[in-house]
Amino acid sequence: MRLVSWNLQWCRGMDGVVDPRRIARTARELGDPDVCCFQEVAQGFDSLPGSKGEDQVAALLQGFPGFSAHYSCGVDVDRAGRRARFGNLILSRLPVGRVLRHELPWLAEDGVPSMPRTALEAVVEAPWGRVRVTTTHLEYYSAAQRAVQVARLRELNDEATRHARARPSSREDGGPFHPEARPAAGLLTGDFNMTPEDPLVALLGEDMADAWTTAHPGRAHPHTFRIDSADEAPYCCDFVFLTRDLATRLRSVRVDAATRASDHQPVFVELA
Repeated sequence: MRLVSWNLQWCRGMDGVVDPRRIARTARELGDPDVCCFQEVAQGFDSLPGSKGEDQVAALLQGFPGFSAHYSCGVDVDRAGRRARFGNLILSRLPVGRVLRHELPWLAEDGVPSMPRTALEAVVEAPWGRVRVTTTHLEYYSAAQRAVQVARLRELNDEATRHARARPSSREDGGPFHPEARPAAGLLTGDFNMTPEDPLVALLGEDMADAWTTAHPGRAHPHTFRIDSADEAPYCCDFVFLTRDLATRLRSVRVDAATRASDHQPVFVELA
């Protein structure tokens, strides 16, 4: 199973051009992923630089024939009589079972820019069995908000583990109470807006393994943000974590440092 996690900056490249087709083409050429975990995907937001308010969920899906699309928007507001949304997207060519959209805590802080955030979870039928794939995008401006959001992500992982261990209902009628798998095995991907040295990364590491560190022990994380910045130092803030039972399935983790289709670099992971 090949997976990419990528903050798309609403499909805006470093040249200022918003182009969902370029994102799709780049992802396919660089890694031919079976599952795409995209952050900062917009619908109807013509106020974003370079955007005309296009439906980026639909546009990205067109670039991945045969995939299914699953979207979760933290931001859903009115703009001149139409909805404007901003959130996370999972595209999968593998079958997808249960999909969950989790709201993350959103603290009220005086004078601090912030937005509602979500974690999007999809149960994917990998070649070896079912696996949870969750993608998220944590708050940029507030360490306090990131802390409570990380705490919630840890709760969600624990909740999934308990669901996986619980004896399922015998109700098999195909309705909303019909039992659907929520496996303990899972991947957590996204833009966490913190560096590898942040204590919150270590907290997530208590429950799940950092895929890069697992595949490349002793090697520093490659930069995934601000690679071309002349004013600010680049750093890594885009991670893939995996439950420890999946560590033996990890075949490769790499960051593409060449593309400029977004202001972040894509992270590619392969499991078998």
